This record gives sequence, C-alpha cells and structure tokens, in this order.
Amino acid sequence: MTEATAPLTSEIPITSNGTPNDAPEDDTFERDLKKMLQDGPNLNNSSAVQGGSGDTPTTVAPTPFSGVRLNSPTAPSQQQRSPTGPVPPPNPYVGSRLASTVKPPQYQAPGSTQELEDYEADEFAARPPPTAIEHHAEGGPPPQSMANAVSKIESIKNWSLKQIKCTRQILSERFGRGSRTVDLQLEAQIEVLRDTQRKYQQVLRLARGMASHFYNVVQTQRAMGDTFSACAETLQMQMQNSNYYNDLAQKSPELQEEFTYNAETQKALCKNGETLLSAINFFTSNVNTLVNKTMEDTLLTIRQYEQARVEYDAYRTDLEQLQLGPKDAAVQARMKDADSNFQAHKDKFDRLRGDVAVKLKFLEENKVKVMHKQLLLFHNAISAYFAGNQTALEATLKQFNIKLKSPGEENPSWLEE
Repeated sequence: MTEATAPLTSEIPITSNGTPNDAPEDDTFERDLKKMLQDGPNLNNSSAVQGGSGDTPTTVAPTPFSGVRLNSPTAPSQQQRSPTGPVPPPNPYVGSRLASTVKPPQYQAPGSTQELEDYEADEFAARPPPTAIEHHAEGGPPPQSMANAVSKIESIKNWSLKQIKCTRQILSERFGRGSRTVDLQLEAQIEVLRDTQRKYQQVLRLARGMASHFYNVVQTQRAMGDTFSACAETLQMQMQNSNYYNDLAQKSPELQEEFTYNAETQKALCKNGETLLSAINFFTSNVNTLVNKTMEDTLLTIRQYEQARVEYDAYRTDLEQLQLGPKDAAVQARMKDADSNFQAHKDKFDRLRGDVAVKLKFLEENKVKVMHKQLLLFHNAISAYFAGNQTALEATLKQFNIKLKSPGEENPSWLEE
C-alpha cells in the first residue's frame, strides 16, 4: 500500500556521472504537464479573464497550482521567479501550442485557378469604374486627349501614304513609266501666263531702277538750284557792300543774272522731275499689284490644280493595278476603298480645273485694262517731261488722278487711306 500511494513528485534517478536518466525524466514531465493542464485555468473560459481594452483594469482569477519538485529539471530557479509585479493578461495564441483550443484566423485561398479567376472577376465587377479625373490622376491620359492623339496619328498616316503615292507617280512620269492626265488648252494658257509674268517682272524691275536713278537726278537738280541761288545772293551782297566788288561787277555784270537764270531753270526741272517721278511710282505700284498679287493668286490656284492632278493620277494608277490583279475578297475590299479615294480626288481635280479656267479668263481681261492705262500714263509723262511741256505733264497727272506730293510731305498712314 505504501508503494501504491507514492506521490507523483518522486525523485528522479541520477546516473553515475551526475546526469539524469532520460526515460524517468520524460515520464515525470508528462505527468506534471497533465497535472498542470488539469489544475490550471481553461484558456477558452472567458470568465477567467475579466476586463478588456480601455481604462478598465484587468484582473486575473487565481487558480490553484500544484508545482513540481524543486529538484526537478523543469522547476524554475529562485532567481527567475518574481513574487511581486503586475501580471500580464493571458494571450490566447500563446497557449495554443499546448492546449490547441484557439487558432488564429487563416486566409483560405481558393481551391482552384477557376475559383481564383471568378473571385478576381467579382472583385473587379464590384469596383466602380474610374472617372476621367481619376484615370488622369492615376497616370493615364484622359479620354479626350486619347481621342485627339489617335486622330492625329491617323491623319499623319493618311498624309504619309498620300505623299508616297504622289512621289511614286512623279518619279514614274519623269522616267517615262507612268501616264499623266493632260489638258492641252489649259496647259498652253498656263504657260502663256507664266511667260507673261516673267516679262512683266522684268519691266517692273527696270521701272524701279529708272525711278531710283531719276530720284537721284531730281535731288541733284534741287541741290544745283539751291547752289546757284546761293551764289547769286552772295555775289549781290558783295557788290553792294564793297567798292572792290563794284569794279568786278562792272567788268562782269552778267554773272549775277546767269546764276539766277540757272537757279530758276534747275528748280523748274526739279519740279517737273518730281511730277514725272510721281507718274513713274504710280506705274510701278500698279504693275507690282498686277504681277505679284493678281497673277500670283491665279498661279497659286494653278499650283493647287497641278497637285490635285498628281494625286488624281496616283490614285487612278492604284485602281488600275488592282483591277488587273486577282479578284479575291481582300482585293475586292481594297478595290472598293481605292475607288472611293479615286472618285474623291477626281472631283477635287475637276473643281480646281474649272477654277483655273475661270481665273485665267478674268485675269486676261483685267491685265489688258490695267496695262493699257499704265502704258498710256508712262508714255505721256515721259514725252511731256523731255519735251519741256509742263502743262501737258500736269494734265497727264490730272487725267490719271495722281496727286503730286510736296517735297516735305510724308506718306499718309493706313488709317487716312
């Protein structure tokens, strides 16, 4: 009976070298551990821990505990035990390894790839679509900017394709491998217009040179007239204020009068020269308007017509090549697009050809009227000036409504005009 009622905390046998025996030690530890779990508080019992977070103090309910023997390896030392001090609240995750009663929450991953895809699809569907501002804030371009960029890229692509086609058409025409559309009558009129513009530009250049040189002649005549007048006045003052010059005047009494006559002649020539210079400037101004504005406007339309002709021939050549090829579905779709482009450029070509014909007709009528008036003015002014007919020269200016500008007068501003 004594051996049967032996306490559980019996001594652990020690080996000869001072180390405990492993087998009895393991049995004793297991028995002590079971006793601790039976006597200790249940970790799932919420009544053992009172209080919680916040300002409420936490109290731990006292529980009986039957410890192990002091000579047991699992007994705590005297230095490690703290009889006093705050006791921290128990953590349910700490005792889970021993009691295995509380488990931390774990993420349950989907069982298969299809479930994962369904889960992500549901999450994406539940998320509201981003607005334009949120899309821009995330780093992506707004929808309007995206549409503008796509439109610009498409326009650049179409322009590049058109330039390639036109360049190929021009090279094929230059090397004699391609055909071009020619309007013989219109081409002849265009060539005559360009030749006329070159000749009128030469007339305009010479008229401007003549006006520049004649302006210098007029300025020289004015300076000579002023000098002759100054000499006559100086000679008159010397003759009045000195007896010596009285003897000189008696020997040459005609010098004062000659200086005066020459001064008056140069001043008259200067006045007539300014009148002729106004007529020449009027002539050059109107010829410049005809050559560099009226003719240039018609030539601009002609250049547009020639560019439209090249584009028309380029798309016509593409359509003819597609018509000679196989007739499968892809070629039929390309042929439809080529035919629509060909019709659009054909309409543009016909419209510009009509505009060129109309402008050439009106330009010819306007050119005859303008040049008839300007050539008559130039002839009458030059003839009257070199004939010394001041009255005829002034009548010519009145006939063509030319205002003579005084020497000190400035050009009117554009507001006055």
